[in-house]
Amino acid sequence: MSTILTINNLTKKYGLLTAVKNLSFTIEKGNVYGILGPNGSGKSTTLGIALNVVNKTSGDFKWFDGKVTTHNALKKVGAIIERPNFYPYMTAYKNLELVCKIKGIDTSKILEKLELVDLIERKDSKFQTFSLGMKQRLAIASALLNDPEILILDEPTNGLDPQGIHKIRALIQQIASNGTTILLASHLLDEVEKVCTHVVVLRKGEKLYSGRVDEMISSHGFFELKSEDSAKLITFLEAHPSINKTVKKDDMVTAFLKEPLSASEFNKQLFNSGIFLSHLIMRKESLEEQFLKLTDNPSA
Repeated sequence: MSTILTINNLTKKYGLLTAVKNLSFTIEKGNVYGILGPNGSGKSTTLGIALNVVNKTSGDFKWFDGKVTTHNALKKVGAIIERPNFYPYMTAYKNLELVCKIKGIDTSKILEKLELVDLIERKDSKFQTFSLGMKQRLAIASALLNDPEILILDEPTNGLDPQGIHKIRALIQQIASNGTTILLASHLLDEVEKVCTHVVVLRKGEKLYSGRVDEMISSHGFFELKSEDSAKLITFLEAHPSINKTVKKDDMVTAFLKEPLSASEFNKQLFNSGIFLSHLIMRKESLEEQFLKLTDNPSA
């Protein structure tokens, strides 16, 4: 698997503010990467540095194993890091035609890209008549005109309604399935969990985690339990070798696992110990729960 982007000990300071601090990660071909973090965590700054629109303070980055200059590498990159900006009185097709002219790209791919983003029937409609979601999809079509090896998106669903969000997410998955590597910045955990294979978690410019999404949420899960004798249930749980932690809130007891244990086996163990449940559900920890663990840990 070839490396598309390597970021090594990258730091960006704005006066006394450190926006990005000693950040390192790599983007490998064929994956969907999410840079995840709250607003102000350094996501957009990191993308801006890699795209040569923000100057770094220290550290370095290289495209495609450093075999080409940044200028030439960016010809193989498609990016949307600002709100879509097209001429309002021009049609979708004419706007993309102008993009091709500015970038020196052949116009032969315009219809193909409009088809991909589900705007082919609106190709002759003026940009000013488009919804926000349609404008965003047109911007993605624009970024794909040069058939880039990597597509970079900064908060691609920001401000969209639920239908618009669903369309953009489905489009990202479709583009990725065609072999294009994708790097997107988002503060939405749900977005990253649904569309990304890998995630880099940032807080205040520092990396807290970098790796596969499924590995980040690969805990053994937890049981949600209710019993009329909750005191006896908690005593049982606290002595159980497979239970890592127990939390009681109102009449619900949550038991976090430290090793695999099936719900049926666990229920049998409780029954044999004279504990009868009125409620038993097994769940996996979500990316949100893992993210909160990371960001709530002051030593992280």
